[in-house]
Amino acid sequence: MQTTTTFCRICEALCGLEVDVDGGEVVDVRPDPAHVATRGFGCLKGLKQHRMYASPDRLLYPEARTGEQWRRVAWGQALRGIGERVREIREKHGPDSIAMYVGTAAGFSVLHPIFAQGFMTGVGSKSMYSSATQDCANKFAVSREMYGFPFTLPFPDVRRTKCLVVVGANPVVSKWSFLQVPNPPQHLKEIEARGGKVWVVDPRRTETAKVAGEHVFIRPDTDVFFYLSFLHELIEQGGVDRARLGAHTRGFDRVAAIAKQWPPERTAEVTRIPPEVLKRIVADYARADGAALYCSTGVNMGSNGSLCYWLQEVINAASGNLDRAGGTLVGKGVIDFPAFGKKTGTLLRRDPSRVGGLPSVNDAFAGGLLADEILTEGPGQVRALFVTGGNPLITMPNAGRLRRALSQLDLLVTLDIYKNETGSLAHYVLPTTSPFERADLPFIFPLMLGLQAKPYLQATRPVVKPKGEQRDEATIYLDLCRAAGVPLFGSRVAQAALHALRRARGGVPQELLLGVLLRLSGAGGFEDLLAHPHGKLRADHAPEAFLGRRVLTEDGKVDLAPDVLVSQAAARLEPTFTRERENRTRLKLISKRAVTTHNSWTHNIPEFVSGDRDSNYLYLHPEDGARLGLPEGALADVSSRTATVRLPVKWLKDLMPGTVALPHGWGHQHATGLGVASKTSGVNVNLLAADGPENLERVSGMAHLTGIDVDVRPAAGPRDVRSWSGISPASPGE
Repeated sequence: MQTTTTFCRICEALCGLEVDVDGGEVVDVRPDPAHVATRGFGCLKGLKQHRMYASPDRLLYPEARTGEQWRRVAWGQALRGIGERVREIREKHGPDSIAMYVGTAAGFSVLHPIFAQGFMTGVGSKSMYSSATQDCANKFAVSREMYGFPFTLPFPDVRRTKCLVVVGANPVVSKWSFLQVPNPPQHLKEIEARGGKVWVVDPRRTETAKVAGEHVFIRPDTDVFFYLSFLHELIEQGGVDRARLGAHTRGFDRVAAIAKQWPPERTAEVTRIPPEVLKRIVADYARADGAALYCSTGVNMGSNGSLCYWLQEVINAASGNLDRAGGTLVGKGVIDFPAFGKKTGTLLRRDPSRVGGLPSVNDAFAGGLLADEILTEGPGQVRALFVTGGNPLITMPNAGRLRRALSQLDLLVTLDIYKNETGSLAHYVLPTTSPFERADLPFIFPLMLGLQAKPYLQATRPVVKPKGEQRDEATIYLDLCRAAGVPLFGSRVAQAALHALRRARGGVPQELLLGVLLRLSGAGGFEDLLAHPHGKLRADHAPEAFLGRRVLTEDGKVDLAPDVLVSQAAARLEPTFTRERENRTRLKLISKRAVTTHNSWTHNIPEFVSGDRDSNYLYLHPEDGARLGLPEGALADVSSRTATVRLPVKWLKDLMPGTVALPHGWGHQHATGLGVASKTSGVNVNLLAADGPENLERVSGMAHLTGIDVDVRPAAGPRDVRSWSGISPASPGE
């Protein structure tokens, strides 16, 4: 048996790992106790990931579908078949009729998203769609407006902060989004140990709230009013650093005028946060020598995610905490990607979508438009779709409608390790390598942006070889370019050079390309990093290194009042407040994550779905359960304006009364290639969310996936777990 070091690539934490290999197979995965940053931490999902890769359902060879029948095909046959269809569709309907959906898994590798974009650039298509508009595009859209570039993403200086206010995030279970913070519980406890304060604002007393700090309930999807009152009270308490604002920002008075209308006494009616409690939070924040407001998906996925994140960033800047030790910092990667992007226009397209006219964000359109783009006839109608590193039929809003749309495509191709729900509808599924089967560097956020609590770099070679004919995504996209007769990145020189290397090496030479990337950035070579098996520390983040130096707006100042956001506030705040007041007695649905669930990925691991874990549940506060006549174990029908789902009930005292929770990532019954997950009985919460341009947030294209108004009642019949949605009277045709 051989033991080697590597690092996890299923989330931002990138935990250092020790991996035991016997007979060419991974037999055990442990945290690396000597890792320079992750300090011997690893989560349950990361330590069991090899069970996913060794599943008997793992795709080993390309497969093609004719009717309902799947057959194994050779790579050459699959590539020719796909290439011919791409040529035909492109010639007849134009390049934009060929689309790509990029999922979360693509972000945890360096070469995968680069080569995927290279393929689409070669095709000449702008029809990119991303999972970001399900969970985080609001941050990209706001950062572009405020800082001049979408990937300028301030993060809490968690190692030095004296006050951290966490809104709609649960890092103990979900880790930190857009920041590598291994072992979140330890970092939170360390804040309190050095005399700091932690506040957790959430509709549920989360695992994070139980680890550290003081918890405050908030009514779901009212976060924008919490932020408005926070800014109002910060001004009232004299917590604004006017000198710093004058030197480095513009537009604060416009935002202050908006916040003036929203004192905590007014917003308490909808947020349910007592004014005196909000004032205490602001006082702790304003007094601290270094403080940070931080939010994640619980805020992002609400109906006003862009306004919330904008106000949060205004508060961090106005209080003097932006670019300050213990406040929020803007990291710098090995490669200064924001400077490169600004110079070249990368990720700065502003073209509107064909349907609805929503702006592109990070050069991609809103995922919630994809069904419309497929179903709406006319020039640019999407007729072919490549899905890479994602499973939109589980993650996208109104998944029942999307399923019907995908079924009408002329060509659907998925690149994955499994034939999942989306892959089961595909014409071709192409088997990819797992993270343990490829060389890599820490994914794009640490490498190009420095989004790490403790900056470092690490390299890994493949831990094991593929058991079948799987290929890495970079090689697949290079081959697809050749088959479709289009040049990678639009460059025939690059295509020819890379293909020559591909023939000589049996695939895209990952270590060579990653080494070139490192050397161009001045970080040494790939072999140099391999000499540091537990990671190599980089210089720590430097406060006072962003403002006046790396802000990429035209005048170099942070724009605290972008017109698009001020206009959005004027259009939405009063109507939203009125609607919240009118619907204050309705139940609100939020999502919830389990420690054994990583999006939709881990439900094919038998031990993660054994016993009563073979389903998601509708969680109710005991008061609501008793009032609705829904004891634990009863079946409930949960209805939104798009669908109804049926599932069993559990009571949860940690919920705010009036709030119900339904974990996401379930609903695998239609996955023909998931032998374990397809037998589970969970339902897809995203069936309850609406898609289409009128239902998406206009600034970022974000779907409204949490804080949804729902009706809950005892089930009107037996549970049919084989149905796409349990039951779906609001979605005819299923």
